[in-house]
Amino acid sequence: MQLFHCPFCGARDETEFHFGGEAGNLRPDGADVPADRWANYLYMRDNPKGAVREVWVHMNCGEFFVMERDSVSHQVLSSTSLAGAGHAQ
Repeated sequence: MQLFHCPFCGARDETEFHFGGEAGNLRPDGADVPADRWANYLYMRDNPKGAVREVWVHMNCGEFFVMERDSVSHQVLSSTSLAGAGHAQ
């Protein structure tokens, strides 16, 4: 079992969380977006080794936040609310 830190509820079991995607992967705005730009948004990922920033949601409280973790060791480095007012672990 791994513990994740919700900036709103504190440390909780990983089964209470759902992955939302890479932080900073901004959805294209507008109706006339070329197909290749939509494809890049939907499917292209960096997939780096080491520190990553990801959006997660705590299913119990419904809050979205950014978690920084190591993609190799899975160590959670910090958790911050999307508004930036969260608790840095």
